[in-house]
Amino acid sequence: MFTGLIAEVGTALRLVQKGSEAELSVSCGNIIQEAKPGDSISVDGACVTVERLTRDGFTAFLSRETLQKTTLGDLRPGAAVNLEAALRPTDRLGGHLVQGHVEGIGTVLALERVGEGAMLRVEIPEELTPFVVSKGSIALAGVSLTVAALRGREVEVALIPASLKATTLGGAAAGRRVNVETDVVGRYIVAYLKGLRGERGLSVDELIKQGF
Repeated sequence: MFTGLIAEVGTALRLVQKGSEAELSVSCGNIIQEAKPGDSISVDGACVTVERLTRDGFTAFLSRETLQKTTLGDLRPGAAVNLEAALRPTDRLGGHLVQGHVEGIGTVLALERVGEGAMLRVEIPEELTPFVVSKGSIALAGVSLTVAALRGREVEVALIPASLKATTLGGAAAGRRVNVETDVVGRYIVAYLKGLRGERGLSVDELIKQGF
């Protein structure tokens, strides 16, 4: 489990294909100071397991599922990646609960500077839109963000100066693919309500009857 608060921007060193799987090597600093093999690290929002530690980073195994469902298979040597270590039970939850289970890949439409911050617009897969609400939480490339607006498949989020400086989103260009994870609480609520009344969902009257 993570918070979506990026601890460090690392650098992809190499991605070695092994059939339908791969091994990813990442260069980083602070995030490996307390790490050990078997620990979880979020790389651009995708949870991976540390296989080996090196003097200046770590390596992780990427399954076929990870390569198919995330942007990690796109990484080239020198690419910057957002990194976050797994959440401790005693840590402050400064962002929101992020599982590191990428649900889909979005595409950056535009990054527009607004004062010292910026507005980022991303098109997400249509099947994820039921789980996104205005002022709710969403993780893009592993970064915890608040949804400013939702127009169809287009999600708009505000980036504060700290996010622009401390994550890779500050350099996001139109066309860039980003990992998307919606709010886990919203996903469970939608799944529960669908279970009550099937795929057709619930009306306002039915919600009231159920005590919501």
